[in-house]
Formats: sequence, C-alpha cells, structure tokens
Amino acid sequence: MQVRREVLGDVHVDAAVAATTPLDAPFQDYITGAAWSDVWGRDGLDRPTRSLLTLVLLAALGHEREFEMHLRAARNTGATPEQIAEALLHVAVYAGVPAANTAFAALKREYGGDPRTEAVQREESS
Repeated sequence: MQVRREVLGDVHVDAAVAATTPLDAPFQDYITGAAWSDVWGRDGLDRPTRSLLTLVLLAALGHEREFEMHLRAARNTGATPEQIAEALLHVAVYAGVPAANTAFAALKREYGGDPRTEAVQREESS
C-alpha cells in the first residue's frame, strides 16, 4: 500500500479504500498486491520509467480515465511533461494517431498548454 500511496497520493488511495465494498474488495486486494507491490515495488526500473511505461500502455489501449489518473500521479513519480510528450510520440507511431491525440489532449489539460482550457480559465478569473 505504501508504493500505491507514494505514486497515486493519499487522497486517491483513501477514496479508493473508502469506496471498497464486499463486491470489489478482492479486486482492490489484487491490484494493491499485483500492481503496487509485485510490479511497481520492483527495483529493475525507476519510478519515472514505470510511470512512462504505464502511460504509454494506457494511452495505446484507450483507457482514458486510468491514463488521466496516471498523468496526475506522474507528478509524484518524477516523470516530466516533456518526457510524457516524447513517450506519446511512440504511441502515435506504434498504436495510432487517434490514441496519441486523445492522450496529448489530456496531457495539455493536466499540465497546461491547452488553449481551450486556458481560455476557460481566463473567463473564470475575469
């Protein structure tokens, strides 16, 4: 659970734990052990690299909600927006431009640089 908290943050993990029911408790136990202990807890790759790999896979598979969650988590892993953008170029070539386009839009929303988001923010602050 420690690695999960370090990567996703206490707020996210506490919300996931609080929302756990008897129906999904085994699933929560499984992902905490398999993903966060058995994989993220290994020494073979550093956290920024694991974060980039996770983002690339989620983008390629079209898992937008999980991708956005891991974009936020990338702030805790040390993966930079520039590194994420480089990784998304690989998504475009190997998994398709639409998948990368969707991921780049989320990246711009999370880290800035999306003119649509910036226009809305300017309107709200006026």
